[in-house]
Amino acid sequence: MSDGNATKGPDFRGPLDVTRAATAVLDAQDTIVGWSRAAEELLGYTQDEIIGRPLDTFLSPRHRADVPAAESGPGPGPGPGPGTPSGTEIRIARHHDGRSLMVATAVCTLPGGGPAARVLVATELERLRLWESRLALLQGLATQSPVGLAIYDTELRLTWCNAAYEREIGLPFAEFRGLRADELYSEGRFITEGDPHTLDEVMHHVLDTGEPILDLHFRGQPPSDPGHEHLWSCSYYRLQDADGHVFGVCEDAFDISDRYEAQQRLALLVEAGRSIGTVLDVARTAEEVTEVAVPDFADTVTVDLASGVLEGEELGAGGSAATALVRVAARPEPTLGPDDPAGTKPPAPVEYPPGSPQDRSLSSGGLVIEDNTLVVPLRAGGRVLGLVTFARQSPSAVFDRGEIALADELAARTAVSIDNARRFTRERRASLALQRQLLPQHLPQQSAVDLAYRYLPTDDVTGVGGDWFDVIALSGSRVGLVVGDVVGHGLQAAATMGRLRTTVRALAQLDLTPDELLTRLDDLVGQAADEPSAGTGGQDLPHDDATGATCLYAVYDPVTRLCTMARAGHLPPAIVEPDGRVSFPALPAGPPLGLGGLPFESVDMELPVGSLLALFTDGLIETRDRDIDEGLDALRRVLGERRESLEELCDLTLSELLPGGTTADDTALLLVRTRELDPGKVVDWELPAEAVAVGHARGLAAEQLQAWGLDELVFSTELVVSELVTNAIRHAEGPLHLRLILDRSLLCEVADTGHTSPHLRHSAEDDEGGRGLFIVAQLVHRWGTRYTPSGKTIWTEQPFPSEG
Repeated sequence: MSDGNATKGPDFRGPLDVTRAATAVLDAQDTIVGWSRAAEELLGYTQDEIIGRPLDTFLSPRHRADVPAAESGPGPGPGPGPGTPSGTEIRIARHHDGRSLMVATAVCTLPGGGPAARVLVATELERLRLWESRLALLQGLATQSPVGLAIYDTELRLTWCNAAYEREIGLPFAEFRGLRADELYSEGRFITEGDPHTLDEVMHHVLDTGEPILDLHFRGQPPSDPGHEHLWSCSYYRLQDADGHVFGVCEDAFDISDRYEAQQRLALLVEAGRSIGTVLDVARTAEEVTEVAVPDFADTVTVDLASGVLEGEELGAGGSAATALVRVAARPEPTLGPDDPAGTKPPAPVEYPPGSPQDRSLSSGGLVIEDNTLVVPLRAGGRVLGLVTFARQSPSAVFDRGEIALADELAARTAVSIDNARRFTRERRASLALQRQLLPQHLPQQSAVDLAYRYLPTDDVTGVGGDWFDVIALSGSRVGLVVGDVVGHGLQAAATMGRLRTTVRALAQLDLTPDELLTRLDDLVGQAADEPSAGTGGQDLPHDDATGATCLYAVYDPVTRLCTMARAGHLPPAIVEPDGRVSFPALPAGPPLGLGGLPFESVDMELPVGSLLALFTDGLIETRDRDIDEGLDALRRVLGERRESLEELCDLTLSELLPGGTTADDTALLLVRTRELDPGKVVDWELPAEAVAVGHARGLAAEQLQAWGLDELVFSTELVVSELVTNAIRHAEGPLHLRLILDRSLLCEVADTGHTSPHLRHSAEDDEGGRGLFIVAQLVHRWGTRYTPSGKTIWTEQPFPSEG
């Protein structure tokens, strides 16, 4: 206990100790007969000035009841010390300079019969109060402090401890006095990185160096609580007496188990917030909670979900023990059996017997704890999605109240994330299903081209998008090729894509040229964007996704090898010639759909037989780390590698441009290799616009069909040719053209210079004419009209006899 004089070291004497306090020796009449130097320093009187004078020269009469002297506590600190009087009074003393001082005084009677009868000791009241507070502090540390205090001698044997330390040991101090620290905590260990290994090493270091060691974390089982580990924050410092002699080391240890566990729980919740629900995937989210909880919270964790959750289904309210569960995640991971393929652990059904903790949790909808197993339901929106089971291996490692609350919080966070993933799964599957229904399920074989295609939906969390492609069979063995891209993602974009694809198909059947088809499509998109939606209740709706969509439309004719194409803001196709040269034709871009302002233009190109056309969307060539020009260069290199199989070339293109098969945008790729119809399967005649041409046309057609071995179609074809040529002569001008094409069916075309569209109508019984097209329609599978710059062509299509 220091008195503030650092040069002399600590002074353990009390302020009323006769060797330290102001001392006056009195005779029987209270005359001062002795005066100490300390008294001179306190009151200012020298011995010559005060000896022989009465006591009341400097000390007032008693005016306050006696105050009990501070008693020494049971701790290691010094008490009042020898010679300290037993009673203390608070009195007023007069200093030599006239000041008044509040002092504490005590009187001690001297034995014997000499002139000195009593000794009076005095000290400033403030110093006494300070001393008493220090004694109270020592008393509190010894009896009431929660910090365990122990003193070990230089041989590291326990010599003293306070009440808190005694409670930790669980025995009276006399029964463990003299033991070494390593004997009291034989299984303990320091867990702070870089700490010494044993208590002996720590204490020897402090004794040898005098350097205190503060805030070491020591884990062990106290004798008072076997089987349960505690954590203490420990500090060690060397003890010396007033002369500087080392007599031991002091240990103070505070049990921080509860605080440490609270910090660990908080850290676990922080980790859970960071690690659970990182992706909108049900199975991955279930795995994440097992990764967070093992091994810091439990030894094993399993997650079982209702089977419908994995499929994104809506579950009924409440829970039921009859719910079919699927084991989705487990940690540690289960060992694979010999029949399991390496690396595969598909979700497996799991059943729990009646009365099991899991069965009771499902039935009650609440958590269930049994021994060292804790089962918590995964609840979201009033529905039980499944269960998470936490288990510990040690039978004594039960879950306390705080850990149960932590498990409940982990399960709640996991349930919300799983439910979000379930909802996303449902929406994504609905979007994909819609998109697949709107995209071609399969493309029929065409005489004009060989083809292969790939479609990759985006891997972004926003879901599917609005890319599409199509191959449309047109009259005259021609084929329409379409690729387009709607702005945005999700159900609205997919629905908009379906509308555009359907519209393009309908317009293509009118045999419109590419530029005219895009013009009409642009008008329809613009009208839809301007029209208010019905039934919106006056609310603003999202911008129409069709506005800003891009489209490329091409028509290839295998008879002439002519390819006509136009684009509305879309990327041009890649054309690969038979010798491997790759080019991107300079097609007029045209504005995206719905913007208007500029016309669309068609470009005609004659393609060599075996040419390759690649139609694609920007998701193929433009990525987050690659711009369009770099993507086009990469596509040029890949397509330049000639492959016989278009399927192989599709796969190669995707693997080279989209490694891993993932993309931030939808990707559509359509590869088309052109063919040419055998000239022997196409015949064309020019006829005069005269009545005699009808019979001549019938004869030419019959003769050609016989040459092709189609005798069964001669009669019906003669009637078709007769009616079509007759209508052309009657309603148009010459010259006329009759063309027969032997393809997957028999095609018959009659072209004239008129622009009037024929109409199918029912004639009355007394009408002399008007039945021609009606007869034609009954004889053929399909018929129609297409317009050309020079007029129109009426065409028919008849199946071969073997095709019914």
